[in-house]
Amino acid sequence: MTAVEVRDLRRAYGSVRAVDGLSFTAPTAKVTAVLGRNGAGKTTTVEICAGLRPRDGGEVAVLGQDPWHNAALKPSIGVMPQAAGSGAAGVYPAARVGEVLRLFASFAAHPLDVDALLDRLDLARLAGTAWRRLSGGEQQRLSLALAVVGRPALVFLDEPTAGLDVAARHATWSLIEDLRTAGVSVVLTTHAMDEAEKLADHVVVVAAGRVVAAGSPAELTRDDGGTVRFTAVPGLPVAELAGRLAASVRETKPGQYVVTGAAAQAALTAVTAWCAERGVLPEHLSTGRRTLEDVFVELTA
Repeated sequence: MTAVEVRDLRRAYGSVRAVDGLSFTAPTAKVTAVLGRNGAGKTTTVEICAGLRPRDGGEVAVLGQDPWHNAALKPSIGVMPQAAGSGAAGVYPAARVGEVLRLFASFAAHPLDVDALLDRLDLARLAGTAWRRLSGGEQQRLSLALAVVGRPALVFLDEPTAGLDVAARHATWSLIEDLRTAGVSVVLTTHAMDEAEKLADHVVVVAAGRVVAAGSPAELTRDDGGTVRFTAVPGLPVAELAGRLAASVRETKPGQYVVTGAAAQAALTAVTAWCAERGVLPEHLSTGRRTLEDVFVELTA
């Protein structure tokens, strides 16, 4: 079963094609992470699936229904929009944390316990504080609480941990894992590869409004040829090494290099020799599987 099924989705803003023939599925009672660079079309896709924005073309089925034409679907969906002020979250600036969460809970037939949810997201001490006086991270946590308090069957979370500190980030991860355990389907967007790798059962990578890869984290990071990482001086001519190995060589960050697509032992030998020819000492030379970040950079560079 699928919670979300999207086929050939299209949406343009003027001459800009934000979503251009995008197709993917999100399985039921699983966490699906949608990854992409800024402007890749992630937020537009989530808003269309949540019934917040019309599409120009294609088909969308959410819990088996068209989200734009079935208002009865809305009680089954929770939405945490991308952080952009009180308007995005549907909160009046003067509304207090406790009262707005109780208001949203009153809209649901069987809401979560409000006090327990406030405690879990470290918002109980802020129950009497107005939205406008909350920090960005506190607003993010309240927006998450508003998305889940109604016990939805499906939750859309647009960058749920953006701006959160480490403790709040882990609390959010724990809540998402518990939602999945309870049978809730979760679709989230994120720029944090470690977050996607930890939480997601299914990953969808989007570039320029299209899906360029999809699968489980294990499937996407599978590397039959091995991966070699090393550090050295920045700016080495990696194209030369790539040509010698007939493999991919990237400088992921200044002075940090990744070799993929070559046998590990051959890559280790070639890297060592190539660096020696240039009077460079490679450090932290290691082999291991690719990370989701490695895959993401390869697919979207």
